[in-house]
Amino acid sequence: MSPIRTAIIGLSSSSFGNWARHAHLPYLLSPEGRKKFQIIALCNSSVEAAKRAIEIFKLPPETRAYGDPESLAKDPEVQLVVCATRVDKHYETILPSVRQGKDAYVEWPLAQNAELASELAAVARQKGSKTVVGLQGWHAPAVITMRELVRSGRIGKVLSSEVRASGGTGDRLALPTGLEYFTDRKIGGNIFTIGFGHLFDYVQLVLGDVQVLYSHLQLQRPDVKIWDRSTGKIVKTVRSDVPDLINVTGTLPASEYTASEATIHLRFRRGQAFKGEDPFVWTVNGERGEIRLSASGGPGISAAAHGQPLTIEVHDFDTNEVENVKWHWNGREELDVSARIVGALYEAFAAGNSTKYPTFDHAEKRHKQLDEILSQFQPK
Repeated sequence: MSPIRTAIIGLSSSSFGNWARHAHLPYLLSPEGRKKFQIIALCNSSVEAAKRAIEIFKLPPETRAYGDPESLAKDPEVQLVVCATRVDKHYETILPSVRQGKDAYVEWPLAQNAELASELAAVARQKGSKTVVGLQGWHAPAVITMRELVRSGRIGKVLSSEVRASGGTGDRLALPTGLEYFTDRKIGGNIFTIGFGHLFDYVQLVLGDVQVLYSHLQLQRPDVKIWDRSTGKIVKTVRSDVPDLINVTGTLPASEYTASEATIHLRFRRGQAFKGEDPFVWTVNGERGEIRLSASGGPGISAAAHGQPLTIEVHDFDTNEVENVKWHWNGREELDVSARIVGALYEAFAAGNSTKYPTFDHAEKRHKQLDEILSQFQPK
């Protein structure tokens, strides 16, 4: 089969933390990536910016350069459009291509709010576009291992689960200039939608969709210091309207693996954990045993850096023994962890198995859940 002809929106050599550069491009340019995908176009803020990116990343000179999403959408050669811009640009940059019936891969969050996410999902359904959303937890080995343990029946039916996480940003008091937008809720990209959003998705991938019974959100530190990466100095202080403490309590759906009325509680706090504690601990309590995942790198286990220990243990109630469960990455050692995870989503898409990757419809559901939680937050 010929490689899928692919265009990328938002491949930048300069923007802070550019995910397309760090995670998408390494996979797409790897030997396996090239077998399945061919980058034929880039779209940036201008044609000149796209041409610079083509040159910097040593893409073939025949790669098309576009400066606006409408022009890209009219290119009949492009089959798949990848959108890795800042979240408040997702809707406007991917919509023209979806309206043309092209397939689309959009990073999470799908859009800056549930209303726009629902519109994108509706247009994709109408046009028959195949879609992917960058919820990388679907292919994180630790998440897959947790799912297998629950479904194996090893701990009996799940009775309850607790998630205790700290993170989302490296510091509880300050943000770098490139992430100042995390303090502005209307932009749609922040520790609630991104940090908690990814966590909330992969927990439900393992345990089933949560019915939220109660949520309490708090903005503990509304004044956020902004520091310059080049100098390390604080340049200003801004007022945030994004909650930095999230508590959610709900029930899990009864199933072959989960008891009726099983309870789940999630607590996510921005910034560092208590000194010496793992910033992410997730337990799943069952009839015959309990599973505990502990991650020193925090809740972002879908793209955890190398060298940050993550352990999964099972306590067998009958024997009263604890086993350390081995988990591992499957191949692609030449790629960074982020690129491996993103690559797994690409490969699931190329294989055509929509049960192995999240779609726009799935993202719409998650957006609505997050809106339900956020509706109970009233910042002062």
